[in-house]
Amino acid sequence: MRALLVQAKTPPTYWSYDHALPFVGKAAALPPLGLATLAALLPRRWEIRIADLHVTPLRDADLEWADAVLVSGMLVQAESIRETLRRARRRGKRTVVGGPAPTTSPAAFPEADYVFRGEAEGRLEALVAVLEGAPDGGRRILSPEGGASPDLCQSPVPRFDLLDLRRYASLSVQMSRGCPFQCEFCDIIEVFGRVPRLKSAEQVLAELDALHRLGGRGSLFFVDDNFIGNRRQVAKILPRVAAWQREHGFPFDLYTEASLDLATEPALLRAMIDAGFSAVFVGIETPSPEALASAGKRQNLKIDQAEAVRRLTAAGLEVFSGFILGFDTDREDIFDRQLRFISSMPIPRAMVGLLGALPGTALWRRLEREGRLRSTSSGDQFERPNFEPALEERKLLAGYRRVLATLYSDEAYYDRCRQYLAAVPVRTCSPGGHWARPFFLSALRIGLLGRRRGQYWRLLALGARRGLYTFVQAVTLAILGEHMIRYTEEVVLPRLDRTLAELGPDTGEPEAADAPVRLLPAGVADPMPDRQPALG
Repeated sequence: MRALLVQAKTPPTYWSYDHALPFVGKAAALPPLGLATLAALLPRRWEIRIADLHVTPLRDADLEWADAVLVSGMLVQAESIRETLRRARRRGKRTVVGGPAPTTSPAAFPEADYVFRGEAEGRLEALVAVLEGAPDGGRRILSPEGGASPDLCQSPVPRFDLLDLRRYASLSVQMSRGCPFQCEFCDIIEVFGRVPRLKSAEQVLAELDALHRLGGRGSLFFVDDNFIGNRRQVAKILPRVAAWQREHGFPFDLYTEASLDLATEPALLRAMIDAGFSAVFVGIETPSPEALASAGKRQNLKIDQAEAVRRLTAAGLEVFSGFILGFDTDREDIFDRQLRFISSMPIPRAMVGLLGALPGTALWRRLEREGRLRSTSSGDQFERPNFEPALEERKLLAGYRRVLATLYSDEAYYDRCRQYLAAVPVRTCSPGGHWARPFFLSALRIGLLGRRRGQYWRLLALGARRGLYTFVQAVTLAILGEHMIRYTEEVVLPRLDRTLAELGPDTGEPEAADAPVRLLPAGVADPMPDRQPALG
């Protein structure tokens, strides 16, 4: 059996870093870890190839080579999934779709012969049997039997050897799945459960060994749903990771995602820093206590969110964070509240999205009961919400547009970068990696030829005053800013403008679309309402 595993392509997003990747000479942000894991679980007698469409287009020759084509992706990648399945079926190949999108929306991919739902560990026998057997002529949905999630001790070292690791800006491993919390909008707890499951320390170190042997170095993402979901076990594994890093000369700069209450665990924070973690993604979502409570994100109510960000930063972690607009409790002042909160924080990468109802979530079920659902979420943040929002829709979209335009103006982005560099502790260790090429390219393209050259050099000067490690962080943030700012101006705002145009003229008070952005020092409240910035 020759199996071609295809990672569907993501359209440009804030997370894709398309405008930043050329500075570091990479084709994609992250490798397809799920497919590399699946490859290790499939029978050894099979020949397997992985085709990541972020790195290279799908070749006809690969499709001709394969007996079966297995495609994975998320809802935002649905069109790429369907196109790949159609191409494979036109060539008479057996097709399988799996991963997050078909797990929650199995009926959305009629192009596939088989839909595999859920996790793969210990659950592939039926899939292997139908692919190796005679064609049965019927489309099947293969769902794992029973409700228990697989033990991750069954998970082998992923087939990293099937990937060209040099093409990725960051590498990735996974230590755990699941999250103990009950956020209404989150599908993680529906797919992976509320009891976090962990690999052993030996498994984690074996994956680090495999990456290291293949030449992997630099940025490494622990793609856990909530890295501290099982704090007791994580506290046992972290010293092992730290020892491995010291033994190998700290080849990896680690980052992950965790709940905000990590800030209440000083011992765990120290252990993460000792192991080489330098950044963490947290879901802040909103400064509104009412919205947090209504969405079930009560863990964020147990600590002052601004203080939590400051603690994490002071410990040595860059905080990049998710924010949401469109909760039922949001009123027209939420846009100014979000802007005031984010602009006063050392959070350069503030990812703001509209609330969407993902299939299978508690939010989806509630909105379905209330008769407010419109469609299945596509993962597209710049179209109309897939449910009837409580806040008037035009006001929601116009306010969202204003928030993004303000946050990713040159001045606002670089101000948050300066806040971060001024607050993060100085590190005397080597920055590692190949930073000279990105620096010289950024100096040319941003510092000499770009419109942000003044902001660029001021940021780098601040970094240089705090040592080489912080200087390299400044270069990195400037490069990331090229994507965040350009993507906002070139894609996001025009998309939102088109969506607003489709809604027709505003019947209420018009926003001052051409008013300039007025920036205030960090921590200073704006005495007047924010206005939508002019685009330059």
